Amino acid sequence: MDPQRNEPPPDPRRTTLIALVFVLALVIGGLFLTYELRKMSQIQDCAMQGRSNCAPIE
Repeated sequence: MDPQRNEPPPDPRRTTLIALVFVLALVIGGLFLTYELRKMSQIQDCAMQGRSNCAPIE
């Protein structure tokens, strides 16, 4: 790299925005995973109690 080039420094807002989008994606993914695991857990709890109508028919 040529040290005499007058390139502007990278915009810190862009880096912050990318990090924010990444964190939001992780949070949304975590919430979705929690919801799905809770739903599966409820079906398993129902089945372990000996019920036969645990899962809704789709």
